[in-house]
Amino acid sequence: MTQTPPAAPATPAAELSVWRSMLFVPATAPRFIAGAADRGADAIILDLEDSVAPSEKDRARTLLADAIPQVARRGADVLIRVNRPWRLMVRDIEAAVLPGVCALMLTKVDSAEQVQAAAEMVDELEIERGLVPGSLRFVVLVETAAGFFRLEAIARAHPRIFAISLGAEDFAASVGMQAEPEGLFYPKQHTVFAARAAGIAPLGFVGSIADFRDQEAFRAIVRRSRRLGFVGASCIHPLQVAVLNEEFAPSAEEVTRAAAMVAAYDAALAAGTGAVQFEGKMIDVPVVARARTVLAQDAAIRARLARAR
Repeated sequence: MTQTPPAAPATPAAELSVWRSMLFVPATAPRFIAGAADRGADAIILDLEDSVAPSEKDRARTLLADAIPQVARRGADVLIRVNRPWRLMVRDIEAAVLPGVCALMLTKVDSAEQVQAAAEMVDELEIERGLVPGSLRFVVLVETAAGFFRLEAIARAHPRIFAISLGAEDFAASVGMQAEPEGLFYPKQHTVFAARAAGIAPLGFVGSIADFRDQEAFRAIVRRSRRLGFVGASCIHPLQVAVLNEEFAPSAEEVTRAAAMVAAYDAALAAGTGAVQFEGKMIDVPVVARARTVLAQDAAIRARLARAR
């Protein structure tokens, strides 16, 4: 039987495999902004939402232009998390569509229509401000029970979306449960399925973002979450960055094994062998496809690190 070589990973997955860690920084905290670039995160999220007091929202928007180059000076991508409800969201988007911003993080998304309305605003602002049309992407946060039951539609709502995440704390509050792994497993895993079906990246881990003091427990959560399909996550404390970077990257052993597997598979195909063995086991198309994904992820991470030097 003729075997077809596994296809290369889709572009969105390759892009987002290098967003292992995304560090939240309040837009109103100059000390944190000044040091954010030195924390080693792949992306910095300038926050206009939960970490900014209501009385400071207006001022926070005026600080973005100066903060963007500061947090990006060592090669991190810059995102801006905007508020919900609509009145705040509109003002935030007006302030956030700026040169140097890679993506907007849309919060409390509960419908595809919300994403589409935000995209329409960004369309106009990119043209007005001389930015490349379509260049600003979206990370969408689903944080309510209503949004959860529309995950598939939200994930497919607009081409600007390249990642989706389930906000553990807000979602748990919405459904009246604790933000514990047992209760979050099903909704988090469903988010992975919705993301993959839509061709975008699943971000997050099966646990609460608030737990950062116990580093080994946090590491175990992240390691398990990667096995479940997540490719990166946001964090609220610099202590979490190194763990995310390590655990959302393939280990040297994984890369070596993946390269050997792909080489064995390709050699067998070239020789016309119908059945391929590796390390004493039969391997088939989906197994080798996962190995190719490991190699693509490793290459993307190495490219990011090279750009950041």
